[in-house]
Amino acid sequence: MTTFYQLSATSLRGKPISMADYAGKTVLVVNTASHCGFTPQYAGLEALYKKYAAQGLVVLGFPCNQFGKQEPGGAEEIAQTCHINYGVSFPMFEKVNVNGAATHPVFRYLKDELPGVPGGWIKWNFTKFLIGRDGKPLRRFAPISTPEKMEAVILAALEI
Repeated sequence: MTTFYQLSATSLRGKPISMADYAGKTVLVVNTASHCGFTPQYAGLEALYKKYAAQGLVVLGFPCNQFGKQEPGGAEEIAQTCHINYGVSFPMFEKVNVNGAATHPVFRYLKDELPGVPGGWIKWNFTKFLIGRDGKPLRRFAPISTPEKMEAVILAALEI
């Protein structure tokens, strides 16, 4: 049986990253997009990351172009949107698919563990998955769930 820590992904800069690098941390995985109505959530995600990183929170952003083609650019454009427009300092990964035959293994695993909607499909950008320090997926949040509204659940996962 696969666990979160057995998975890996490629960073926005092209470096392979093992999810085992985040063992012992509370992880928030988010499928993102630069041209989406929810894109301003980057600011809230960054605020949570900065506020709780020292306590063990890490946010992992995975750009996706499957919803309304709202992430059309390449790595450089994505980085510019994230870093310059929203000050994102949390890890960002290369563009992935979160649904369909080419679903990235991280999202295949998370959807199997926390199916959410019938069939487990991700409905839109900024769907979020909270993973406990033990690597067990804890909760799935809809795109409309703002980072600020998730803070209490994240605090409980951090055990602060």
